[in-house]
Amino acid sequence: MKLKLKRPIVFFDLETTGVDTARDRIVEISMIKVMPDGEEITRTRRLNPGMHIPEEATAVHGITDDDVKDCPSFAQVAKSLAQFISGCDFGGFNSNRFDLPVLVEEFLRAGVEVDFKRRRFVDVQNIFHKKEQRTLVAAYKFYCDRDLADAHSAEADTRATYEVLQAQLDRYDDLENDIDALAEFSARGECADYAGRILYDERGVEVFGFGKHRGRSVAEVFAAEPSYYAWMMNGDFPLYTKKVITEIRMREKTK
Repeated sequence: MKLKLKRPIVFFDLETTGVDTARDRIVEISMIKVMPDGEEITRTRRLNPGMHIPEEATAVHGITDDDVKDCPSFAQVAKSLAQFISGCDFGGFNSNRFDLPVLVEEFLRAGVEVDFKRRRFVDVQNIFHKKEQRTLVAAYKFYCDRDLADAHSAEADTRATYEVLQAQLDRYDDLENDIDALAEFSARGECADYAGRILYDERGVEVFGFGKHRGRSVAEVFAAEPSYYAWMMNGDFPLYTKKVITEIRMREKTK
């Protein structure tokens, strides 16, 4: 089923040096930009992460240090990438929990401002898990009745994700062909920081999603325990998480 789009949507997949959204870097990125009229624009490129690609990561995606030694860094392509995704919604497979937080971190390191707050995010994996409880390879076989060749190649996974979403819309009559509705259905709870460290409660208040203060208001904790803010800022948290808690702290100070 063809997607009904109000604005372009970018399906994307990342291959990285690991699974730590705060520390690891992108080594390959693929994006398929689908326009409201159905036109598709594909961009795939490898990147030099500026760090060693661990053997465990290479075992998954097959990319080595030697493969990317002459490739540009993310910072070198950040501005053109930001322009490519400007005004777009996003789709991916496990993207809300991994790919999106990693991408946001890379833009922050590069010093390129990208406003993701007004975009919608469709996580095809979450739709799949709510409906069928499978993996991407199984999802592709289940929905598209084809084996996924070159799994863990960024472009192959990106293409498969896009095709799976189209097939999901064909299969489920109750799945609305609307990006806002798909983003809401595929969400796993509202996060203020993408990485899930800071969440919104039922009142729309930012609360901690981890640790000893889980479920408590971030503003209230910082007011009662200022050292907790300092601990987070000095800790190994994603840059975007630090940006969010700083905005909360500054907002409260101006009240």
